Amino acid sequence: MRGRVLRGIALGMLVVVLITGCSTIESNPKTTIGAVGGGTLGGLIAAAAGGSGAAIAASVIGGILVGGLVGNLLDERDKKMAAEAERKALETAPSGTAVTWQNPDNGHKGTVTPVRTYQTSTGQYCREYQTDVIIGDKKDKAYGTACRQPDGSWKIVS
Repeated sequence: MRGRVLRGIALGMLVVVLITGCSTIESNPKTTIGAVGGGTLGGLIAAAAGGSGAAIAASVIGGILVGGLVGNLLDERDKKMAAEAERKALETAPSGTAVTWQNPDNGHKGTVTPVRTYQTSTGQYCREYQTDVIIGDKKDKAYGTACRQPDGSWKIVS
């Protein structure tokens, strides 16, 4: 089964490169990241379910299309508002408290919610968080971890 999972991931990465091309990666990396994540997740789910090579490939492609959708639909103002909400959530929000953002021009909105704060063995503070983005009737959810850097900024590590 592990071989199937690895084939699904490799196929997903290949499809992303073929579909997006290098110029898309440079011009909109969040779309590509979403597409890679969606494709990988789709491939893993199909492989875990014992799907055939064709089922895994179809799941990877479907995941790429859904995962890249949110990155494509967010405009620059959305991205800036979401980044500011993320900064506020990581810096000041207690765990479990959502920081919201909404673009009045297009109605896109979202939340960033820190879910756990911890300190690494080296003393670095990190926070796990959840983001939700709503575009029309489409909702996308993601999870990540950010750690405080020596200069006081937060760096996403996963």
